[in-house]
Amino acid sequence: MTRLTSLNQSFALGFDELERALERVTRLQPDGYPPFNIERLKSTEPGSENLRIVIAVAGFKEDLLDITLEGRQLTVTGRKGAADEASYLHQGIATRQFQRSFILADTVEIDKATLKDGLLSIALKTIEPEVKVKKIKIYCD
Repeated sequence: MTRLTSLNQSFALGFDELERALERVTRLQPDGYPPFNIERLKSTEPGSENLRIVIAVAGFKEDLLDITLEGRQLTVTGRKGAADEASYLHQGIATRQFQRSFILADTVEIDKATLKDGLLSIALKTIEPEVKVKKIKIYCD
């Protein structure tokens, strides 16, 4: 049975990849770990927007974190480090492995990533796409 979505309309042509990306994102995030924020920052350039993804990664060092961009899918992965020798009475800070993914629009570029005070910040820049108008010639048979 074919599922009907808002993109499955006769006037929305060529959006199959976008629909697959949306389905992929909804399946990728089973829990809320690690927590994250998406911030809108003031831009100094007209026609662009600056965004920042901030992920709480307490207990992870730089060498245990990976950031990859495959196609338009940004993936942040945290690997568990060496076994901790401590004997906890209570362990409330989770340092389990994780994978957090985001789908980026074609107009979003990654600027840089920084790790400070247990927060991984990924700076993004949104560029306004150039509008192209093309006149289509009509041929008569």
